Amino acid sequence: MCHEHIRSCPMWRNKGPHFDCVFVVTNPEAEGMHGLDIACVLCFFSFKYQGTLYPCTVIHWFDHMGDGPDVATGMWIIHPTCIIQLLGLFLQCNIPHIAIIHIDAIYHAAHLIPIYATHNINTRDIKPHDSYDTFNSFYVNKFANHHAFEIAF
Repeated sequence: MCHEHIRSCPMWRNKGPHFDCVFVVTNPEAEGMHGLDIACVLCFFSFKYQGTLYPCTVIHWFDHMGDGPDVATGMWIIHPTCIIQLLGLFLQCNIPHIAIIHIDAIYHAAHLIPIYATHNINTRDIKPHDSYDTFNSFYVNKFANHHAFEIAF
């Protein structure tokens, strides 16, 4: 049995926020990434209802891009999910898809690698806690540890 620390801190060591990503079981019948989704943990909380304690988390969902892993890297590609709004004649995708789930749906911590564009990035302006907002898509790093390798096939 192993334990993991999944962090959701608005201020981590006085340097900025630290929000971890996780694999969430969305289809227990499917194997690997076909039964899992990725989410960024924004907050942990619990509430009591009729004497039962429910530990929950607020998450921001990520969507899979494609039906399988990237051919070149063998890693799945994801992007932050947003809710599409119809404003006048334009579609905007600027509202993040936020949900509340029970923590029992969390399977394992996930490590994401930003997919860099072809233009240069000013490393003085970007901080580690900005990466989920700065980049549009990410690789799900199956090489982070042997558990992730088994999960993200």
